[in-house]
Amino acid sequence: MPSTKDLRDRIKSVSNTAKVTGAMQLIAASKMTRAQNMVREGRPYAERILEVLGDLAALAAKEDDELVVDLLRIRPVHKTLVVLVTPDRGLAGALVGNLQRAAGRFIQDTEGEVSVIGVGRKGERFITRAGEDLLAAFSVTDRPRLDDTVTISRMLIDEYAAERVDRVVLIYATFITTVVQQVTTQQLLPVEPPERGEGDVAKLQQLDYIYEPSVTEVLASLAPRYIETQVYHGILEAIASEHSARMIAMKNATDNANEIVEDLTLDLNKARQESITAELLDIVGGVAALEG
Repeated sequence: MPSTKDLRDRIKSVSNTAKVTGAMQLIAASKMTRAQNMVREGRPYAERILEVLGDLAALAAKEDDELVVDLLRIRPVHKTLVVLVTPDRGLAGALVGNLQRAAGRFIQDTEGEVSVIGVGRKGERFITRAGEDLLAAFSVTDRPRLDDTVTISRMLIDEYAAERVDRVVLIYATFITTVVQQVTTQQLLPVEPPERGEGDVAKLQQLDYIYEPSVTEVLASLAPRYIETQVYHGILEAIASEHSARMIAMKNATDNANEIVEDLTLDLNKARQESITAELLDIVGGVAALEG
């Protein structure tokens, strides 16, 4: 059994670790609450803009069979661009590993050339170590605004419009609950609006909206806004998932450290009792020897 000094040193070390992980848990919990609120507030807009895009695409296709909107045009896929959103820091449980595995599987299963844009240092380093083509790397703050992510969105739009890539995919972690984060692979380009049936198109036409200058031009103007919204919302989801995963990981680490301290304290008490018993036996033995 280790000496009492060794046990005291270990208890002190583990207690200090528990203090650090406890502080990190509180910080992550504070950031998590703010990030979750931003995600919940942004989801209705991100979902609604896709619905509007579907309505416009259905109306435009009805009026013009040869619908020409660059960001909706589907072409053979020879080169794919992946946007990988990961945390800048670790200590987030299995989140980073799950994202890296999902990205690795997607790259391996994709035919043709694949380039990657990394949003977050963990993804950037993973792609560099894997020897894949890293086209660009970005980093965003914990409280991003839409203006902070527009550069990423415009780069995706420019790459697709110039036909340097034929498909753009976003890989990020979707926030489900505090303890559940799901890796999501979403195609951004070409934009795939929800399909509308003949009855839905008829109802839209009965609304008698006036689109200026035309439905097709409104659709072409809205498509880039849709990409900007999806990239921004995907990053918000990733940030909320990161803080949630880190909060849970730090809570588990703190609980484990406290359990270790309890076990070491028991061992220390046992060692002290054994030491005291040994000293008492030595005293009793000395007294017996003197009396004899």
